[in-house]
Amino acid sequence: MPLFEHHVFVCHNVRPEGAPRPSCTTDGKSELFTQLQQLTKTAGLGSKVRINKSLCLDQCEHGPTVVVYPEAVWYGGVRPEDAAEIVEEHLVHGRPVERLRLADECINTKTCPHRG
Repeated sequence: MPLFEHHVFVCHNVRPEGAPRPSCTTDGKSELFTQLQQLTKTAGLGSKVRINKSLCLDQCEHGPTVVVYPEAVWYGGVRPEDAAEIVEEHLVHGRPVERLRLADECINTKTCPHRG
């Protein structure tokens, strides 16, 4: 089997009610994950792109988070209705979706201004 061209991780972490940081999904399900998986297959990328559920990606304050490798493009506040744009623009055409991208200064740092 050839290597995947893209590997997509979708945060699927659920925190208990009242936790100090928010959850990326509240019900243990992820319509976003399902949409990305289905749209990737529909686009004929099933053998080229792998969509995986992930536990915490440590970007809780940025809402549902998705990261696409090998480019290491981090998306925040991603809604199920954004999945088609990510698949078409990023995975098919190689153009990251800028409106959903997290700022570099917020990734892998405790000093992001969005952290409480």
